[in-house]
Amino acid sequence: MKEETTPPSNHPDHNAPAAPANSAGSLPNSRKVFVKTYGCQMNVYDSQRMADSLAAEGYVTTDTPDDADMVLLNTCHIREKASEKLYSALGRLREMKKQRHKNGREMIIGVAGCVAQAEGDEIVRRSPSVDLVVGPQTYHRLPQALAQVRQGQQVVDTEYAVEDKFEHLPAASRDRLSKRGVSAFLTVQEGCDKFCTFCVVPYTRGSEVSRSVTQIVNEAVRLVQAGVRELTLLGQNVNGWHGIGDDGREWGFGELLYRLAEIPDIARLRYTTSHPRDMDDVLINAHRDLDILMPYLHLPVQSGSDRILRAMNRKHKADDYIRLIERIRSARPDMALSGDFIVGFPGETDEDFEDTMRLVREVGYAQAYSFKYSPRPGTPGADLPAHVEEQVKDERLQRLQALLSEQQYAFQDSLVGTEMDVLLEKPGRLEGQMIGRSPWLIPVIIDKNPGEAGDMIRVRVTTTGTNSLVAEKCA
Repeated sequence: MKEETTPPSNHPDHNAPAAPANSAGSLPNSRKVFVKTYGCQMNVYDSQRMADSLAAEGYVTTDTPDDADMVLLNTCHIREKASEKLYSALGRLREMKKQRHKNGREMIIGVAGCVAQAEGDEIVRRSPSVDLVVGPQTYHRLPQALAQVRQGQQVVDTEYAVEDKFEHLPAASRDRLSKRGVSAFLTVQEGCDKFCTFCVVPYTRGSEVSRSVTQIVNEAVRLVQAGVRELTLLGQNVNGWHGIGDDGREWGFGELLYRLAEIPDIARLRYTTSHPRDMDDVLINAHRDLDILMPYLHLPVQSGSDRILRAMNRKHKADDYIRLIERIRSARPDMALSGDFIVGFPGETDEDFEDTMRLVREVGYAQAYSFKYSPRPGTPGADLPAHVEEQVKDERLQRLQALLSEQQYAFQDSLVGTEMDVLLEKPGRLEGQMIGRSPWLIPVIIDKNPGEAGDMIRVRVTTTGTNSLVAEKCA
């Protein structure tokens, strides 16, 4: 999955609670859980599923830790200094827990996610106030861990589960699913076998695992029946998905998209994050054939230098990537591209960086995320020689981001005067105003009561904001 990078204009609010406070209809004595989500979209999905699991144990979600009986930190190891940020948060929670106990109230502290997987027992050693630690592949066992905590045990469960966690997670209630909103995430694949030298995902999320078509379709149908109109399929390497299909044979990701497109009332399909090596002909053809598959593709390349791509273990060349983009745009001419870029990877020279700038100019991105390389403990990249000086990284990043921003604004400006379909998501700041999403994921602001959340309307773009479009509803 993507790191939190710059600029983050189209990313969801990853630091928001897993779900809105759910006080309506809850029992007066219900326990409350606050889930803090760090990192990628998959962590947002995992937090929702953990909250679903805890709902079966009598917990309702709250949007503040102040009145929570349980606080669960769902962590991301891709961020720089992720461990330090976790321990800082745990220090604040420790004091809160002490005060809560003085008042005779319970407060359970849990750590989940990729830092939990990487740190394990070290977390409870450094922060004894933590009651439980669960990894990304074991959070389906959260109710059992809670039962052990209530018996006075401190639980660390980070062993990779033999069982399929999705088979053991309880189905969310219709009420909880309706709180996902108009757009929802759906994890279809986890883990990664690519072993890029800069990335911790294979070590924290494990090997690639794909859910079956039946599992995915059943969850998608439940979400749509609860009011979801747009699904974003998630995976660390989502287009590497290979699952058992309805006919008992192994399907590829393109076939899955064709199957999901058959579900009534799905208005839009998206997916992230993809690897260039897994963009096959069936998937490209799905973009050509399926109107509900949005013309927006996040396809990280990381560098435009073949030498650096080899050092990163990407196993593709810059020209391979460019030719792939040409094939995709030939199938879907209105396709907008997003990407990820790392500057200052060990050994990167000025010439290597200029290769990246040339690739960016040739491809033309509607949006992209760029960041300085920072070593992740346990990854091969951390042990490579010739690390680039921070000042050089800063200068290169500023140049790259200036070019990417120029391309982003040019793409948005090109939409002024055009008509497009917009899926309304939520009210805006002003009375009668609604905010929706363009096919290219850009927020669109429409005034004058254009409709309700979930409506698909036709609009004409009148102007652009920094990271948004302003439009009027077509007559």
